[in-house]
Amino acid sequence: MSSLGSSPSTTANAKTGSIELYSARYYEACVFGGLMACGLTHTFVTPLDLVKCRRQVDSKMYTGNFQAWGKIGRAEGFRGIYTGWGPTFFGYSAQGAFKYGGYEYFKKFFADVVGVENAYKYKTALYLAASASAEVIADVALCPFEAVKVRMQTTVPPFAKGTFDGIRQITSKEGYAGLYKGLYPLWGRQIPYTMMKFASFETIVEMIYARLPGQKSDYSKAAQTGVSFTGGYLAGILCAVVSHPADVMVSKLNANRAPGELFGAAVGRIYKEIGFGGLWNGLPVRIAMVGTLTGLQWMIYDSYKVFMGFPTTGGSAPPTEKK
Repeated sequence: MSSLGSSPSTTANAKTGSIELYSARYYEACVFGGLMACGLTHTFVTPLDLVKCRRQVDSKMYTGNFQAWGKIGRAEGFRGIYTGWGPTFFGYSAQGAFKYGGYEYFKKFFADVVGVENAYKYKTALYLAASASAEVIADVALCPFEAVKVRMQTTVPPFAKGTFDGIRQITSKEGYAGLYKGLYPLWGRQIPYTMMKFASFETIVEMIYARLPGQKSDYSKAAQTGVSFTGGYLAGILCAVVSHPADVMVSKLNANRAPGELFGAAVGRIYKEIGFGGLWNGLPVRIAMVGTLTGLQWMIYDSYKVFMGFPTTGGSAPPTEKK
């Protein structure tokens, strides 16, 4: 099928040369796409994240999101509404790079290990394994910035002037271990979240194309990225529900865990204070935040893949052996 003019992907390939799928350059491109997808979107929704974190730590602090933003804006100005944007940008850019790039790598790696037929037959298990493997690494990159972000957002006024001032203050008092004291609950939040995010996205996108006339290849790249946004938004709602109790615990641990306090003791103490109901504080705002985040992330990521001349994610034909 031919077309008039040049598409963005044609322009990209003219500049960079044809990039072979699953080559080192392909994974490098996916890393950069993931960096943009997560770094930009998480930074954009910082005001939602700020209120969510503060309400998780103290459910009586605000009566609602708009009341919270109004109160913060009057006290601290517009800049206050974006408290924590620096560590959010750095942390989630790093996380996105390893998450999306790692997912592409592990998905192909596991498919090669089990073979084409088994990879397609057990594709959901492959999505889960690939996403979990990528997230384990991604969270190690995210954790120090998440520690700074949560503390900045849950202390009034913020305990640090910016990202690197926050890192300096934590390490000077608690050593580098202070930056990673939330790693286990972060894994507990992010690994199930990411497994749900990628597996449900792939499944939802496949279901959408199965109910549309024709095949995925019949649709324009713009239409395909629209499907990516829809699939991502729906997947994000599921992600928010699955990972919310751990998200609350991450906020509480980073804000309230005493230096030297054992992880299990801290979790037990916090749970005793807030109870089961407290694990669901801030869920509605997180559903709105994560649904929007996930939809935009997949749209940005797949738009970048289109620009680079790669196929969009999900809804493809059964995989074939690499020749």
